[in-house]
Amino acid sequence: MAGERILVVEDHPDVADLLQLVLSAEGYEVLVAYDGAQALATVRHEQLDLMLLDLMLPIIDGVEVCRQTREMSVLPIIMLTAKTSEQDKITGLEAGADDYIEKPFSNGELTARVRAQLRRARALEHGLVDAPIIRLGSLTLEPSTMAVQIDRKAVHVTRLEFDLLYALGRRPGHVMTREQLLELVWDDSEEIQPRSVDVHVRRLRTKIETDARHPQRLLTVHSVGYKLVAV
Repeated sequence: MAGERILVVEDHPDVADLLQLVLSAEGYEVLVAYDGAQALATVRHEQLDLMLLDLMLPIIDGVEVCRQTREMSVLPIIMLTAKTSEQDKITGLEAGADDYIEKPFSNGELTARVRAQLRRARALEHGLVDAPIIRLGSLTLEPSTMAVQIDRKAVHVTRLEFDLLYALGRRPGHVMTREQLLELVWDDSEEIQPRSVDVHVRRLRTKIETDARHPQRLLTVHSVGYKLVAV
């Protein structure tokens, strides 16, 4: 949708200029921050639709920017990184990123990932407005506002985390495979690996379980997948 506002957080001016050029050509309004502190200030004071966030940043690194953003916003975040290790990807996702792109990447890959995240955000804002509230034991999921409550206390989750939790909550006690969750939660154009589901489940457990190491609500069914049960 033309006019959506994207914040590019990149400390190399030539890369930032290229990203701005590519995204502007797609009709997006692009803001640029060159360090982590500037990025957080922009998140606080501007209305944004998505953030492209470099992992390696001066002043405040990308992981910390992601964590702090998640404390105040469900803004979709795509992390950009030149690092290729599995742990770097997991670290970014666990900090709250919705997706990641490894440098170097093509303009086509970049714009496809951006469109996918924006589509998900619009779907959650509009497509779930009339979806039913789910109450599962002490857990309540309110799709029109993406609100999660446990014992009537608010739990802050990202858009993607809510979508994952709602997909499981629609079939309480039913085991869903990673592949089923990928199909329901992630866009078809996204190249997401089943391992990413595990990362987001671990992050969700830190928010909805009393002890994330011994979950009682969001359970693993070994060699199959996950299920959500009433507690």
